[in-house]
Order: sequence, then structure tokens, then C-alpha cells
Amino acid sequence: MFTGPDASPAGLPAEGLRDRTAELAVIKHRAVEGLNQEAAARQHRLGKLTARERVTRLLDAGSFTELEMLRRHRATDFGMGDRRPYTDGVITGWGTVDGRKVFVYAHDFGIFGGSLGEAHAAKIHKVMDLAESSGAPLVGLNDGAGARIQEGVMALAGYGGIFRRNVRASGVIPQISVILGPCAGGAAYSPALTDFVLVVRRTASMYVTGPDVIKAVTGEEIDIEGLGGADVHARSGQATFVHDDEDEAFETLRHLLSFLPANNREFPPEWPADDPVDRSCEALLDIVPTSPSQPYDVRRVIEEIVDHGEFLELQPAWAGNVVVGLSRIGGQVVGLVANQPMALAGVLDIEASQKAARFIRFCDSFNIPLVTLVDVPGFLPGVDQEQGGIIRNGAKLLYAYCEATVPRIQVLMRKAYGGAYIVMDSRSIGADLSFAWPGNEVAVMGAEAAAQVIHRRRILDAEDPLKTRQMLIEQYRHALMHPYYGAERGLVDDVIDPRDTRSAIHAGLEMLRSKRAVLPQRKHGNSPL
Repeated sequence: MFTGPDASPAGLPAEGLRDRTAELAVIKHRAVEGLNQEAAARQHRLGKLTARERVTRLLDAGSFTELEMLRRHRATDFGMGDRRPYTDGVITGWGTVDGRKVFVYAHDFGIFGGSLGEAHAAKIHKVMDLAESSGAPLVGLNDGAGARIQEGVMALAGYGGIFRRNVRASGVIPQISVILGPCAGGAAYSPALTDFVLVVRRTASMYVTGPDVIKAVTGEEIDIEGLGGADVHARSGQATFVHDDEDEAFETLRHLLSFLPANNREFPPEWPADDPVDRSCEALLDIVPTSPSQPYDVRRVIEEIVDHGEFLELQPAWAGNVVVGLSRIGGQVVGLVANQPMALAGVLDIEASQKAARFIRFCDSFNIPLVTLVDVPGFLPGVDQEQGGIIRNGAKLLYAYCEATVPRIQVLMRKAYGGAYIVMDSRSIGADLSFAWPGNEVAVMGAEAAAQVIHRRRILDAEDPLKTRQMLIEQYRHALMHPYYGAERGLVDDVIDPRDTRSAIHAGLEMLRSKRAVLPQRKHGNSPL
């Protein structure tokens, strides 16, 4: 029989194998119970699930295999030697979502407030390593108090190990963070390094420095929700999605995973396409106005051309002048980037460039073809934009497109002026195919501004300046601002009937399935971060 304080954690004799097996069952029961009833009830009163309930909601029924259930910390200071619960406050393992393998870790707020210590971090490190080596997505369910103060620098080193693995797995496997409770201090950097972040309103928060510290240092007063709540991060672009409750978040998470490949060596899963796959899109003739200044919702265009009208928009509350998201055309997953005339007339600015660039790089990492719908009047002019770094940030978008090797198809819908035309995946920066609608205008600038620049003296000297100006505007428009000018010079592959947009994109995607890119040897490029 074992002796000593840890000899028989279940308090049972452990002489024969049957006895030891019975003891194991008791130990594992205690580990699975984890939270005491009061702690579980407190989670529920806050509108939060327990860690094990969350894993159950995320994964297919009965698919979860837990790792290191019996792991315990080895700290002894500050009374920690007498408090050594199993799991050490984090549930780790793997299961399936719609039959596809997914790795997961979930902070258990009922054990040390979900704080991270040495053993806790080691469990997360292991599941991250397994996810990368197995080539499967990783989901982190965050609800913890940050670094475990009682373990000092070992807790900080644990976070460092997580960050290093986040970076190493970036572009190798999809990484998704779900913020379900507090995520403060160093803990906030791991979600920032992942591909997607889902945040639940009212119960979740994320910040580097809390309200008390901010008040002490700067004198500013703010509550947690105003500092790092879900809607704050939705508006800043940190949150990909925000939800009113956990069930809604898990539903979106499962839906998101359906668009993603398991890793960068695979292609996203295909689903049945619309029937007929090359259907005509009659509604497009009425959705997009001919007047270049009249707004419309580009999401209606997207829903018209994609399979079943299904479009998963990402970061909808941030940089609304560009729309990005995932859908399918002909059963094949595509990433869509589109100017949104309903917001700032669809111009590109600092935040829109950042939003689109990161999405493009994600799609390129995971073999998701890009479809770019262009209706852009240019870059947003203004002192704030120039002083805020529009050149550097616009270059991020340019770099992302130029670097992308996945199939790339551009559709010029209504207008594309100046540098913004180039940046929005023009043929000159590597788009594989470019289609234009017959009413499209492509030029260095709008006809009104161009005529004023080219013919300024002639207009001033004319007997009727307004009439002369209007005549010169029409001359410029008829000479240069039509899609046939670009088609004649090979910058547009075809001018198409808008109703054939879906079929043209689908045919292009099918042709480009076998696209292979040969890149120069280098460690990595130096993108304008």
C-alpha cells in the first residue's frame, strides 16, 4: 500500500489493480467535478457557463478527449502547498466540430480564478504543440484573472511560451480566441495574436491596464465595460464578432470553422453549390445605381452572387467603408473584399486599409481565393489621415495583395479612381483576372477634377466657363473613363454583363484551382507594419 500524504488521494486502499482502478475513478470524478457547487452557481448567476460546460457546447457530443486532467501545480509559497486542485484551472484536449478535429483549452474560473501558473501554462503549451503538429485548429476559451501572483516569474514565463507558440502557429493552423470573462494584462496579448476573436457582451472584458491603475496614474475614471468591453473592441477592430450570450458565440464559432481548412496544407471544405451553379444575377442591375455618387449596400451585391446568399461578415463594427468576409461560390470557400458606398462613400482610409490587409493575409495563409468588388472614389483626403500615417497603412493593403499567391479575381463595378484603383487588386499588382461592368469608370481621378486640372486656364478664359467646363468634363469622360479603355490595353480581361458576374467568377475560380506560385527564396518580407 502507498504511504505518505499523496499516496492515496481518494482515501482508498490501493493494494490490488481493482482497488487502484476504483481509486482512479474517484480521483477522476473529483477532477471532473472541479468547481464546488457554489462556484458553479456563481458562474451561472453571472450568465456564464463553467469551463466543462463550454467545451461541451463547442464540441460534438461525446467527442472530447481530455489531456492532463490530473496535472497539479508544485508551488508551495503563500499557502499554495495546501491547495493543489486537479487540472490547475484549465481544461485541455481535443474533440470534433461537425466531425472535424479541433484542439481546445478552457480556463476554469472556479479554480484560482482561472489564473495562469507554471502547470497551467504547461498544459496550454502542450495542447498548442499538439494542434500545430497534428494540423488542426486551436480554440482558446478565455476566462481568467491573468498571471498567478503566487508563482511569480514562472507565470510570466508561461505567458511567454504561449505567445511564442501563437506566432509559430500563425499561418499554419487557424487560431481562434473566445473571450468569455476577464482577460487582462499579459493575457490579452494571446488573443491579439490569433486569427479571430469572439467577445461576449457584459461578462467579458479585455485590457492591458485596469481602471484602478489608470486612475492612479492618469486620474482618468472609467469602468471595465467602457475600458475593455465587447463593443469597445468591436469598434477598435480587436473583436471579430461580439455576442449577447455564450450560446450565440459558440454557434458563430462552429459556423466560422466550417469555412476554414484544418491547416495551411489543406483546402477549405466544400459544400453543395447553388443549383444552377451559374445562375443569372438579375437583381444586380437594380442594386447598383449608375450615378457614381449614389450610395448602396454592397452586401446586397455579395449576397446576390454567393451560394445561398450566405455571407459571414467579419469585423462589421470597425472600418465600415470596407466589407470583408467569408462565403462560397460554386461550393468553394472565398474571401470577399468590397468597398462599401454606404460608409464614407467607400473610400479607403487608415482603418479600412488595416482591416482589409489583415483579412487578405489570412486568406492567403489558408488557401482561400480572394474576390475583390471595387467601387472606390480614392483614398480619404485630410490632415488627420496624412498625419496619422495613411501612406504607411495604405501600403499595408498594397503589400498584402502583392504578396498573396491564392487565386485573385477583381470585379470593377462602378468606379475606381487613382491609387485606390491600383491598391484594390488591379491587374498591375497581380490579380489573375479582372472583370468590369459596362458602366464602370477607371481613371486617375474623377472627370470633374481631371478637367479642372488639365484645362484650368481654358476654363478661366472661356466666355462661358460653366458651359466650357461641362463640355470638357464630358470629353474626358468619353475619352478615358470607360471600361473599354482598360480592356483595349489588357488591364481588364472582359467587360461583362452584371448579371453574369457570378458565372464569370465561378469560371475563373475553377480555372485557377491549379494555380501554383513560385516565390523568390527569402526568410520573409519586411511589410510596412
